[in-house]
Amino acid sequence: MDKAESGVVARTEGRAGTILLDRPRALNALDQPMIDALAEAAARFRDDPAVDLVLLEGAGGRAFCAGGDVRAVRNAALAGDTATIERFFSTEYALNRAIAEFPKPWISLIDGVCMGGGIGVSVHGSHRVVTEHALLAMPETAIALFPDVGTSFVLPRLPGRRGAMGKWLALTGARLQGAEAVEAGLATHHVPRARLPALRQALLAGDAGVVTHHAAAVPPGRIESERAAIERCFAPDDLVSITAVLVAEGTPWAEAQLAVLRRMSPTSMTVTLELLRRGAGMDLPACLAMELALTRGVTAHPDFAEGVRALLVDKDNAPRWTPDSIGAVEREAVLRLFG
Repeated sequence: MDKAESGVVARTEGRAGTILLDRPRALNALDQPMIDALAEAAARFRDDPAVDLVLLEGAGGRAFCAGGDVRAVRNAALAGDTATIERFFSTEYALNRAIAEFPKPWISLIDGVCMGGGIGVSVHGSHRVVTEHALLAMPETAIALFPDVGTSFVLPRLPGRRGAMGKWLALTGARLQGAEAVEAGLATHHVPRARLPALRQALLAGDAGVVTHHAAAVPPGRIESERAAIERCFAPDDLVSITAVLVAEGTPWAEAQLAVLRRMSPTSMTVTLELLRRGAGMDLPACLAMELALTRGVTAHPDFAEGVRALLVDKDNAPRWTPDSIGAVEREAVLRLFG
């Protein structure tokens, strides 16, 4: 059954349930009809004995899925339409949980941009295959949201010490290209774009094991070269300490991280660190419930509408944060956002 009108095409091919995210003009960003169609397809393929695995792809060649439709969420927030916001996030997070609990292999072929909501529909699956053209990131602090879609569970558990890798990715929105995502732990396999058609055809037979046969080795690269600095500088659990360590580090890399942090919403970054601290001790369902509760306060905070305006609406990249500095963020105000 095809669902092209929803922006999702779902059908059975061989022993695979194939799902195509098909809004290429919007870089396959998830809107409400797409989330609903994905949930329906996942439930159908889960219960279909003729389907041995699910294969998820993005149309258009530029993006797997660039995130969620945050402009629509901003419009709802400005209109005071909390019901639309609640439905969007609750159904999206339910989909993330359904993927995590899916009893069959869930294989994402990530070729192009994969951010935010795109991470959510892939990272909880069994296989996250990236090509050299893949670009993965959680850039939410730039729009004063927070790393959601269950990444409060995933990010603290990435390889390394003291959750530093997850904190670095979450605070800076660092972009991982191709095999770097495997190095960091967000992706599971690197398959060159030229091999994707053959991999896809092989997967239609229903054996997820063929992914390994098509994958390329991932030699140590940028992430490994930066890992020690990441683990030194992003080990602390508070922004003041992280910035102090970065200043003391004094390298060009550290100065670049500081420049990025100075552009992000101070409130969002403080929320994010608290979220990851809590998520490190929770299971995925609890993390998703925490994130859903957090969306209610964060989308009502002035920084969210302002961040989306600056980055995606007016595109002046000049947000005016409230408050506008790390030192001015009151921890009690942040804790109230968690409900």
